[in-house]
Amino acid sequence: MLQATDRAKVQRHTIRTLMLTQVFGGVGLAAGATVGTILAEQLSGRTDLAGLGGTFQTLGSALLALPIAAIAHRAGRRPSLATAYAAATLGALVIVAASALGSFALFLIGSALLGGATAANSAARYAAADLALPEHRGRDLSLVVWVTTLGSVLGPNLAGPAAPVARALGLDVLAGPFVISALALLLSAGVMWMRLRPDPLLLSRTLAGAPDHQRKGSIARGWAAIRNHQVAAQGIGMMALAHMVMVSVMVMTPLHMVHGHATLAVVGFVISGHILGMFAFAPIWGIGADRLGAPIIALLGGAILMVAAFLAGLSAAGFSVTITVALFLLGLGWSAAFVSGSILLVGPLDVSERPGAQGLADLLMGLTAASGGALAGVVVQHWGYGWLAHLALIGAFAIMALAALAHVGQRAVARHVG
Repeated sequence: MLQATDRAKVQRHTIRTLMLTQVFGGVGLAAGATVGTILAEQLSGRTDLAGLGGTFQTLGSALLALPIAAIAHRAGRRPSLATAYAAATLGALVIVAASALGSFALFLIGSALLGGATAANSAARYAAADLALPEHRGRDLSLVVWVTTLGSVLGPNLAGPAAPVARALGLDVLAGPFVISALALLLSAGVMWMRLRPDPLLLSRTLAGAPDHQRKGSIARGWAAIRNHQVAAQGIGMMALAHMVMVSVMVMTPLHMVHGHATLAVVGFVISGHILGMFAFAPIWGIGADRLGAPIIALLGGAILMVAAFLAGLSAAGFSVTITVALFLLGLGWSAAFVSGSILLVGPLDVSERPGAQGLADLLMGLTAASGGALAGVVVQHWGYGWLAHLALIGAFAIMALAALAHVGQRAVARHVG
């Protein structure tokens, strides 16, 4: 039997490995975030289709969630996460080819494959929780979310420096960031494959004495677990709504700013602030959830998202302090809901139920966000960015409602147990 000190040592190695891949993955995802919507508008020639790049990326992440979960259930986190990063590497290269060929359809295919990085970065938080002790689950999970700050804040600011790379390769300057994305994501895949040993999911399964026959039917088992644990379902709802609110507003913000004559460098600065809010404060939310309860943190996240959406709706086109603050708060509120919702999902599930339930959670999270991204372009085209931001208030309020229900439910369970 693995000693407690050995388990802690393996967990520390797991966290360090996941943190390293998150840095590279953050660069890979964020490098193209500044220019993705602009490139989509250029290739399609239509503003109402500009949000489809982000939509397809989110949709790709959702569709890859179940295969990634199935691989994890049967073979472990290492091959699962490495495969997702490899798919994302291919996606970045396809987007570069789409820019060179002027093909919007190829751009959408590449965006969907690039969603593998989102799926991998999301699934990494579950890998961090596989061997974590319950009293430190929020801390360990949030550390992996937090370190994405390093790559994600750097990524958008590479739009300017990537221009010479694009010109040297004979590409449009908007394709340059995706060349950097491909290199960073390839590094993520390699590090994951080489360093994530022993596999945290397989080891946690061994420690729990889970029989081999439980490796079949992961999705069905996960669905049954979600139905049997109301708090897990509420956690999924919070994550899905937060992702929808964040993605729908964020993907149209670069276009909103460029239409007001903001430069790419300024757009990159605002998006960097948004991504800083998404990841930099995750440990605060994780430790807060360990001490105060995840529903309290989710409630706070919903309130922050409401303020963010309200401020974004008041901002004029172009650069302003209002849009900068709004995008930072949009990321901060998402972070609180994302971390707390993840903790609520993982908490009541055993090791045989987790991969399937986690895959279903990320599928739903991706589908709701993809729907929001798709509608975002239409809303901005016909009614403007302000209407889009204020419609997001509905999703933020729903997060707060779910958090309140989860808090009441947990207190009722605590009284019953007591």
